[in-house]
Amino acid sequence: MKKIFFPLVLIVLLLAGCDGFHETKKLIVGIDDGYPPVGFRNEKNEIVGFDIDLAKETSKRMGVEFEFKPINWNAKEDELNSGNIDMIWNGFNITPERKEKFLYSKPYMENRQILLIKKGKELDIYSEYDLADKIVGVRAGSTSEAYVNRNEDLRKTFSDFKTYDTFKAAFNDLVTDKFDVMIIDELAGRYEKSRYVDKLDVIDVTIGPVTEIGIGFRKDDTELRNKVQEAFDAIIKDGTAQKISRQWFDADLTK
Repeated sequence: MKKIFFPLVLIVLLLAGCDGFHETKKLIVGIDDGYPPVGFRNEKNEIVGFDIDLAKETSKRMGVEFEFKPINWNAKEDELNSGNIDMIWNGFNITPERKEKFLYSKPYMENRQILLIKKGKELDIYSEYDLADKIVGVRAGSTSEAYVNRNEDLRKTFSDFKTYDTFKAAFNDLVTDKFDVMIIDELAGRYEKSRYVDKLDVIDVTIGPVTEIGIGFRKDDTELRNKVQEAFDAIIKDGTAQKISRQWFDADLTK
């Protein structure tokens, strides 16, 4: 009987440990390492960013190591469901389509499109309708470009509309008056404004819809989501998340 009983007990314990989150020494966080300032590589090829700092602080509260793993962003669902990563934490917009595939944390940030202008330039802009007769620039392939292209009536009011392959090229033209105003994702815009405080200013208006950002998990990984949420809530409550936001964006963008 003993020979039968003890293996059965062992199997039951192993199965119990495989159901949802169990205490572990390492969790793998999937990221896009080319999305400053959320997650990117610095001049030393180190992975850094706003979400990286939030995740590191959360891992300390959990007592679990987080390993950051760059993934194919277009295959993020497969990366997660195959077990290659345990969560996605990288400016991950919450959409109705994604909510059918992923389990999310509570939203911790809103994301929107704002405006950047050359520092010292005076423009009376209080909404997107005030962009009429302005030369407007965007990053090619961005949410900003997609929004303008979906709204042909808005685009027709511009004096001209320019797209740029890189932020660097756009900022160079912006500060040399090649165009008037840039529509840009707030995360990137606030970050660049903090880096070029003597060259760029933000016009704090919302262009297009506002989205929310959360941490993504496998659809059935409720226990892990709850453990991460509990630790993340603590850094929101004690002001650590807000401090990290101000370091990256020169503003508190957390919810």
